[in-house]
Amino acid sequence: MRVTKAIKAEQLHILRATYPNAQPALLFETPFELLVAVILSAQCTDARVNIVTSRLFPRANTPAAIAGLGQAQLEEVIHDCGFFRMKAKHILETSDILLREYGGEVPADFEALQRLPGVGRKTANVVMSVAFHMPAIAVDTHVFRVSNRLHLAVGKTPLEVEKGLQKAIPRADWSDAHHWLILHGRNLCKARKPLCDRCPLARVCPSAA
Repeated sequence: MRVTKAIKAEQLHILRATYPNAQPALLFETPFELLVAVILSAQCTDARVNIVTSRLFPRANTPAAIAGLGQAQLEEVIHDCGFFRMKAKHILETSDILLREYGGEVPADFEALQRLPGVGRKTANVVMSVAFHMPAIAVDTHVFRVSNRLHLAVGKTPLEVEKGLQKAIPRADWSDAHHWLILHGRNLCKARKPLCDRCPLARVCPSAA
């Protein structure tokens, strides 16, 4: 199947109709809480992160409060989140930078976010999109997999897929499409056994079984 612009538009139409109320799975109330949650989410499920942050945020949900915990206490609170020692180090270093350079606030700037410890391109895109409502597409494993399978955006790296999605999706839909693709990857287009027989996109998917 040759995936034309018309087919890509149909794929997006189906995704929008299938996931009309797509929302972030991570629980947060402030940009800093979201930033911490996304740092914790590396190699960890959102469900697990929400369990961890439900313990952490009542104790410390600002850069100053996190700094007050210190490495040992922070590690103890987030210990059941993968790579917790490195994540604790990054969260503490990021909190220190936010206090020293940004008055304790998370900067609404993509490049500034990427300079924070533990913050890569994906995390910066999530924060820009979800916390600051700026058009952005964060490419996680679900977005990468589904985009390649649909040929909505084909690439060998997350950056290649991100650039392809930016061309294929109207800018106004970037943030919503990010959530559509994540939910589709979780619900149907699974890594090992995609549920093609139940997928509303099967007729416009070149990878459908």
